[in-house]
Amino acid sequence: MRGRLPVLAAWATVLVVGFVASLHLSGLLADVFTVPGTDSDRARIVLERDFGERPDGVFTVVFRAPKSGIADARRRLAAAARVVPHAHPSPVHVGIGVLYGEIDSTLNLQQAKGYTPKLRRSLAGEPRAYLTGQPAIQHDLEPVLATDLHHGEAIALPIAFLVLLAVLGLSLAVVVPFVFAGCTIFGTLGIVWLLAHELTMVSYVTNLVELVGLGLAIDYSLLVVSRFREELAAGDAVDDAVVRTMATAGRAVVFSGATVAVGLALLLFVPVPFIRSLGIGGFLVPLVSLAAAVTLQPALLAVLGRRALGRGLRADGTFWSRLAGAIMRRPKRFLFAGATLLVAAAIPAAWIQLTPGSINALPLGPESVTGLSLLRDQAGAGALTPTEIVVDHAQDPRTQAAVQRLIDLIFHDPEAYITASGSQAPYVAGDTRRIYVANRHEYGDEPTQRLVRRIRDRYIPAAHFPPGVNVYTGGGPPQGVDYLDRSYAWFPWLVLGALALTYLLLLRAFRSLLLPLKAVVLNILSVAATYGLLVVVFRWGVGSALLGLHHVSQIEGWIPIFLFAMLFGLSMDYEVFLVTRMREVWDETHDNELAVSHGLERTGRIVTAAALIMVAAFSGFLAGRIAGLQEFGAGLALAILLDATIVRAILVPSLMAIFGRWNWYLPRGGSRSPLPSSTRST
Repeated sequence: MRGRLPVLAAWATVLVVGFVASLHLSGLLADVFTVPGTDSDRARIVLERDFGERPDGVFTVVFRAPKSGIADARRRLAAAARVVPHAHPSPVHVGIGVLYGEIDSTLNLQQAKGYTPKLRRSLAGEPRAYLTGQPAIQHDLEPVLATDLHHGEAIALPIAFLVLLAVLGLSLAVVVPFVFAGCTIFGTLGIVWLLAHELTMVSYVTNLVELVGLGLAIDYSLLVVSRFREELAAGDAVDDAVVRTMATAGRAVVFSGATVAVGLALLLFVPVPFIRSLGIGGFLVPLVSLAAAVTLQPALLAVLGRRALGRGLRADGTFWSRLAGAIMRRPKRFLFAGATLLVAAAIPAAWIQLTPGSINALPLGPESVTGLSLLRDQAGAGALTPTEIVVDHAQDPRTQAAVQRLIDLIFHDPEAYITASGSQAPYVAGDTRRIYVANRHEYGDEPTQRLVRRIRDRYIPAAHFPPGVNVYTGGGPPQGVDYLDRSYAWFPWLVLGALALTYLLLLRAFRSLLLPLKAVVLNILSVAATYGLLVVVFRWGVGSALLGLHHVSQIEGWIPIFLFAMLFGLSMDYEVFLVTRMREVWDETHDNELAVSHGLERTGRIVTAAALIMVAAFSGFLAGRIAGLQEFGAGLALAILLDATIVRAILVPSLMAIFGRWNWYLPRGGSRSPLPSSTRST
């Protein structure tokens, strides 16, 4: 507080610099699904080294023309290839009413996407040519993501403002959470901009930081501001009220933010660039929020002073007091009802299916998506992203015989639509040979994933390649399989790490052995229920048409992992808000019933308001047109609703009523209030 003006000036600088950096961020972002060290990545290295191709830098050109136009298509494809440095055209293939070919390059995705406008100008003319492929799709999705973000903010900001107005009244206190959120968001984006120069950062990270940062920052600020107003109303001087607020609500925010950061920090250890990139963006949000909470927030409150006192919709706590009383009288009934609802919601999670990606998940409208859909419909889904098998020592007769056996085995697989190879370019480069396998389904579909596993586990061993010959499977389908396998090989360790670290953090926050364990178990059940509801909404389509959501057969692979990391921290927010308030009363009175009732009564309105703001922020993802972000937003919004209603309002107080004074037990030396020798029935 003594340095309030320098603190405010420093955060104003962060706000301005971060805003300017965010304007230049999109060109540094790209959705890269490569997985270093896997079979598909080794195939990518061989293709780049021997064939001069890099899959994430390949453009696909689709001509709406008959077979008779193949000569013109070759000419236009060759002319377009000269626009991209070190690029060359592939042969033109014939589909039903379409011709298609590729422009192969060694550029990475960030470099290649920048040539999309030049290529489109080069391909202008009749018959119409559609430019697609990963670089063109990435280029076209950037304005879609920006537009979706604006739509999301248009939903989230007015709702947040109305909720804050209702809780805090018409006063300057309403402005504080928005200033806090702005500094958090742009401070985070400024750091992301710096990191993006050295690390792979996915294009979703901007939407993630802005909407998650909005909900998280406003929630934290709302808790602190509302407590500050309580302290002022009790007659404290401004500086004393700030100190008291930070010692109570500020402490709760620090522990709450730390649990969010812990869950997301564990994503940094997953050796998958896409997951790690999202983890970096998500991890930075609570870190910057915490920095703002312990510096910017008290400085703002000290400057604001008694101008924070407004006349909001003052609830007298009657509803929450009655609810607490009903739960304390019949805790087992409430526990059974709440647990039954969560378990019922979790059961559909058994039907979850995962995909590394899908054409159906892309928004309609951009030229690249139109071209991709046209190629899928006229040439088959497998023509878009074939599996490429690369074999070294290809000139050895024994290797050639093994290659032929492998081709024969794959040819008779019902999922293999086309199997192509040969003794000349583009199938041979030096001593390396490749085999194209076009599958019947999209690259992320379950049948395609099973085909990749059969090729790797059954057909390649059955072909009996000579010792010392390396056979790698690359291209879209194997890369998708490796992405899912590597991600979920680490998922159990992510879960165990989150459980252990969260328990230790809450042990310190609650000074109790039992309460952190209860919180961890309830969070696992809450996350499982969220997974189940995602299946109900997106796979089974219940309510998807009404809400304008994608109806897909599979959930994108990053969603369950990132949701777990995010939700395990976010759901602890309300646990910390609620239980720390109960702890204050317990330390003063040692009356468990009074502590639980008072905690629920005093935090019920704030937790509900915070949940509404968080749901509004996450609903901003639903306004978008990309299935993965819709799934992510729906998962977060549903989880917060479950957490703020069933879990925190029913299950937590009912369990605490049943546990009685054992809630607060910690062996002597670790707690200021160990369990007394006699306990009173609650």
